[in-house]
Amino acid sequence: MTTGRKTISGISRRGVLRAAGALGVGAAAVGLLARPTSYAIAGNATKVRLSWTEFAACHSPIAFALSKGIYAKHDLDIDLYYQGASGQTLIQSIATNKTDAGAGLLYDWVKPLEQGLDVKLFVGSHGGCTRLLASKASGVTTLEGLKGKTIVSYDVASPPKHSFQVALAKAGLDPNNDVNWTNVPFDLVGETVGKGQADALAHLDPWAYAHKKKFDLVEVANTQTGAFEGAVCCVLGVNSAFLDANKDAIRRLAEADIEIHEYAAAHPDEVAKWFVDNLNPGFPFENIRDEIASWVLHNHPVGKDLQGQVKNAAADLALIKVLDPTTDPAELAQRVTVDILA
Repeated sequence: MTTGRKTISGISRRGVLRAAGALGVGAAAVGLLARPTSYAIAGNATKVRLSWTEFAACHSPIAFALSKGIYAKHDLDIDLYYQGASGQTLIQSIATNKTDAGAGLLYDWVKPLEQGLDVKLFVGSHGGCTRLLASKASGVTTLEGLKGKTIVSYDVASPPKHSFQVALAKAGLDPNNDVNWTNVPFDLVGETVGKGQADALAHLDPWAYAHKKKFDLVEVANTQTGAFEGAVCCVLGVNSAFLDANKDAIRRLAEADIEIHEYAAAHPDEVAKWFVDNLNPGFPFENIRDEIASWVLHNHPVGKDLQGQVKNAAADLALIKVLDPTTDPAELAQRVTVDILA
């Protein structure tokens, strides 16, 4: 099977990226919804509408897989739909049948799943794309060293904030009272630390990595260090009704996702060049290449392994009081995952 010309409907990709940078994640998510990207393929492959966040560097392998023909090789006809920068908007697009499946941060999935979101998680993609960075002036080099310091994020309930609240709690600190959290617009997170108005920041790549280089920040932790070692941070979910009707296609989607992330691990230069050339993220090729190379791209939990990761994530969010205290993490994990390769 072969790939054909890429087709883009609606707003230009450069416009999407500029809007996200200028307005911040929340504002960009309001209006830039459901922008499909597709590649024509031969045969009668199964159509899957896949939600993604196109300017998130960690989603670059997903789109690269289209140009490389990997989905077509697995007999899949993928349409990518940009659902805004908010993980919750992306997740709701799947739950409401605007799309069939999608990729998002595990910490974004768990609370809606606890509340009855009709989606099943079926494969993990990678870990390490979220970073906690401190200024050299702060003197902070460890999680414990953040006691009494100020950490900036872009939302009161952002996945980076939740991730490092968990890390702080497991390091023996009270993640709310031993540190001071402050929130600023998405595009001001780095500047806030750079100007000395906060000691550290919690953010996602590619922005986190760009801030690290621009402001010469110290990487205190990421979502592969300490308590997160071996954890997956991004996973794929599927609308339950679509899964019931297309289980074999979702199995093939899981296999394709594993294949493309393994390919990205071996060829970070190629994936980064495609991302920079085609999506114009506003970051240099070297940054994107180094980010991709730094992530753990060999971690693809499915079945019981994925269920264990979801259980751990639920327990983490319960630790920082995001989940209801009566929620059983093991029961939740069993209910919201599917062993797609069984």
